[in-house]
Amino acid sequence: MLKPQEQLKVIKRGVTEILPEEELLKKLNKSYKTKTPLKIKVGFDPTAPDIHVGHTVLLEKMRQFQELGHEVIFLIGDFTGTIGDPTGKSEIRKPLTRDEVLKNAETYKKQAFKILDPEKTTVAFNSEWMGKMSATDLIRLAAKHTVARMMERDDFNKRFTNNQPIAIHEFLYPLIQGYDSVVLEADVELGGTDQRFNMLVGRELQKEDGKEPQIVIMLPLLEGLDGVNKMSKSLGNYIGITEIPKDMFGKIMSISDDLMLRFYELLSHITVDELNELKEGLKNGAVHPMEAKKSLAMEIVERYYDAQTAKTAREEFENIFKKKGLPDDIPVFKLDNEEDIWIPGIMKEAGLAGSTGEGIRLIKQGGVSVDGEKLSDPNKKIPAKECLLKVGKRKFLKISL
Repeated sequence: MLKPQEQLKVIKRGVTEILPEEELLKKLNKSYKTKTPLKIKVGFDPTAPDIHVGHTVLLEKMRQFQELGHEVIFLIGDFTGTIGDPTGKSEIRKPLTRDEVLKNAETYKKQAFKILDPEKTTVAFNSEWMGKMSATDLIRLAAKHTVARMMERDDFNKRFTNNQPIAIHEFLYPLIQGYDSVVLEADVELGGTDQRFNMLVGRELQKEDGKEPQIVIMLPLLEGLDGVNKMSKSLGNYIGITEIPKDMFGKIMSISDDLMLRFYELLSHITVDELNELKEGLKNGAVHPMEAKKSLAMEIVERYYDAQTAKTAREEFENIFKKKGLPDDIPVFKLDNEEDIWIPGIMKEAGLAGSTGEGIRLIKQGGVSVDGEKLSDPNKKIPAKECLLKVGKRKFLKISL
């Protein structure tokens, strides 16, 4: 096990804030002297079945804690998932059924273990203790926090100010998340910056229960391919960890140079010293941004597939973009009739967009062209004809009669 100060150096990489840092160092010192690993809690509400690289920012930090010799608790919020996390929401969130949550949870676990070491990961479900709570127990838990404190949350405050409804059950969410920390006796809780309020509630509830309060470590919300908005499937700016290798490689190559460094800091397994050398090389011109981006794309693809697949993805990318050629395996979409076609519909049917709404957004953003001519009006139909559809910089489709 590394010495506490060296551990802290690794832990602080890519972190937005540690509350409080001096307490974390004390815990690390105690852990080092007693050879007792810290309990690192991270909660996931499986509200969707798939994970994108934005989700893996937390998973990568969990992996770092595992490599430092600590115990990682992968907490699946199968109870809280049926409530729906109100964080960042401007309206009441529709809760999922328990069957939906459990189905998504299985997919989450399978994908998460592409990063985490299963043998060093404790998987827990918060229904194990919340499901046993009586109405009296829940009322006692609710009594530990005031409405005034709940209204300190930015999203609750905004909704109240804008006369938007806030359901009573939404107030329970941060309390239950905090109570999870009490039950698990967490030393550290990891979460995105949007989870600050909820994780601090955990500290308060642990103190009230006579336990040593957890350290709150906040990580940034990774921007999507546009470099502006948080990575999100609904915005179409994401990189899924189950995407085909050439799409994954191509998407990483499409990000800006500034965003590349952010990806390196939050997703890459290179050391802190190697990262600093890379930054210096980019600054003084010793490292070309394109080559640095290719190395990053190779690393990410290899992580979820293998080295040979990553090499092939790189070769395909260089064939398409460096040589300005087209891939040999362009899929063909055959039209059923010769009526005018609506491109967002074709994109959805062919799998180039998750929905017609996403197709419309991509067209409005200027990322779709037919035979080299960029589309600007997503509602305009075009005559049925044999043509080449291009979506973004990487996806092609031959439309055939």
